[in-house]
Amino acid sequence: MPGLLYREDIDAVRDRLTTWWNGGDIGRPAIKITAPRAKPLEDIPALPQPSGWMTDYAITDFAYRVNLSARACANTYYLGEAVPTVAPDLAPGCLSLYLGCEGVEHPGTVWLKPCIDDLDQARFEFDPNNKYWQFTLKLAKEQLRLAKGKFQIQFPDLIEGLDTLAGMRHNNKLLTDLLDRPEWVSNALSQITPLYFRYYDPLYELLKDERGGSNFWCWAPGRIAKLQCDFSAMISAHMYREFMLPVLLDMTEKLDYSMYHWDGPGAIQHHDTLLSVPRLNMLQWTAGDGHEPMSDKRWWPLYHKTTEAGKKIFIGGLTAADIPVFKKEFGQRFKLFLLDMSANSVAEAERVLQMASE
Repeated sequence: MPGLLYREDIDAVRDRLTTWWNGGDIGRPAIKITAPRAKPLEDIPALPQPSGWMTDYAITDFAYRVNLSARACANTYYLGEAVPTVAPDLAPGCLSLYLGCEGVEHPGTVWLKPCIDDLDQARFEFDPNNKYWQFTLKLAKEQLRLAKGKFQIQFPDLIEGLDTLAGMRHNNKLLTDLLDRPEWVSNALSQITPLYFRYYDPLYELLKDERGGSNFWCWAPGRIAKLQCDFSAMISAHMYREFMLPVLLDMTEKLDYSMYHWDGPGAIQHHDTLLSVPRLNMLQWTAGDGHEPMSDKRWWPLYHKTTEAGKKIFIGGLTAADIPVFKKEFGQRFKLFLLDMSANSVAEAERVLQMASE
């Protein structure tokens, strides 16, 4: 099979990642590493930014979003296990938009305007005509046309469970609901998960590559998703097990591969619960603003505990100098890591990959 314009050796990349995801040894950690190009691989003129444009999530100018997609990979070398991708994202939490929230743009991001005021009137329904869902499909199809032979398309950031419900209800109100109407929360979550897959399944069929693989932050040889619960920093470990664990157990059964976005010190209390989910493959640790970087020794016990449990760990922000330190600290279990790195040049990226290899 011919390669991609932005990743000529894509078949070898997918072979390595298939081995790595399925417990095999590729001789080093999986490493997504990129480097800047001196000049774009394709000369695609930029459109002028629309008046009032605040975030690249916006749905206010389709042509501009398409132009951003066409140019997204042109300035980058992709090495190691990095796969050039573009996503039809609309917000961190697209599922909340599909289920009734309005997106409110702020510089660089989109906030969700809650759509549930009266619990007794709340409805959780698939709406094929929802404007955000229709925009996602329209943009994804256009991105696929642009991507042919060049790059791949990854899932939008759907999000699920308590984070989706918090987007629809508001954090403070949902915290009160957990105490006053726990049965309503459980019932809502039991409806959100099937709805997640009403959107995920057609997206997978649309976006999967010729090998059946799909992308979210990393390519996997099947149905992959990133799961999360940033809301978990505000609730106890007991409450997390009661309300979020059933969601994770259900969702991971419907996926081939899964990672969990584990965000900040407030979420560390849920580590044991996460490790108890049999089909959760990987934890993506994010230290959060104002805390030590992911390379810091403060977080090493989390990495040890995760890899000792047989699960993979995904971290970003390491430098070339961190590679021998991590190899010495984690030994053979360093191969369970997925690293997200950047380099100043192709030569530097290749040195990192060589350092990480046996």
